[in-house]
Amino acid sequence: MVASFAHTVRSGFLAGELAAREPALTVRLQRGLGVAEERLRGFAAEAEDPYVARIVGHLIGTGGKRLRPLLALVGAEFGERDPGIAVDTAALAELVHVASLYHDDVMDQARTRRGAPSANAMWGNSVAVLAGNWLLAKAARVAAELGPEILQLQARVTNRLVTGQIRELTGASAGEDALSHYFAVVAGKSASLIAMALQSGAIRTGTPETTVQALAAYGEHLGTAFQIADDILDITAASEVSGKEQGKDLAVGVASLPVLLALANEGPEAEELRELLTAAGRGREGAAVVPRAVALLRDGGALAEAEAMMRTRMLRARSALDGLPEGAATRMLYALCDVVADRDH
Repeated sequence: MVASFAHTVRSGFLAGELAAREPALTVRLQRGLGVAEERLRGFAAEAEDPYVARIVGHLIGTGGKRLRPLLALVGAEFGERDPGIAVDTAALAELVHVASLYHDDVMDQARTRRGAPSANAMWGNSVAVLAGNWLLAKAARVAAELGPEILQLQARVTNRLVTGQIRELTGASAGEDALSHYFAVVAGKSASLIAMALQSGAIRTGTPETTVQALAAYGEHLGTAFQIADDILDITAASEVSGKEQGKDLAVGVASLPVLLALANEGPEAEELRELLTAAGRGREGAAVVPRAVALLRDGGALAEAEAMMRTRMLRARSALDGLPEGAATRMLYALCDVVADRDH
């Protein structure tokens, strides 16, 4: 099914009333999302081996919120050329994101993604990692066809993405603050992809450099806030809301932001949480630790503290927009801050 602007609205990533207020922009975005979705599916189908095509197209076929393609198309609205030429950058942004999901699911031992079995659950870890690599290689080829500036951006972001994934696996170095490490990982794995989407669309349509940089700053802060919101949703939301297994991070012993905040506090609750996460990480408890861990996080105030941090990042994102030209695209980015901040958690 081709992605649509209406689907994005229903997914909670754009307020319906905004679509009504900006009808001309809504039409352009809907058209662009449809074309970008077709390009995205076409990229996977280009694999010479049908078996490979099936694997690399697996997560593309499960859909998703398509936030990054949407942002690429919004970024294109700030340029001097027809925004319609940015559809390939919209597909590129999602291609890099989907590649990262194959790797993330292996790292997290996830069994489902977007309500369907994960690639690693279906074909094994090695095949899933190679599928992610195939998609990153395809993204590089697409970027090269869009010009040297887009290719350089894609290469920088892929470097940041992989560095973030490695740092997540290896953990904080000796003497490194745990929260600093967390935000460095998030900047590489999540924020960089959001910023890339906005930048690539803007670059494609000849947007002035000062505006491109403002969009990049907005994307970095929005991406960080978005990841914090995901951390909270992992703990509090049912699987049908988040599209992932509830408490997946807790069940495998991953220290998300609420967990790091809780562990930083002294007291028996922090020690109990540490023991639960250690047991889960060793595979002895798994999902059995989730209810008690959630209760500890709620009672200790870590979830509320994480939400406060998320809203601070959202305020920074809004501030990055202050110098942008007035118009429908700018208003949409302001509204997106409110929608992400008010996600169901």
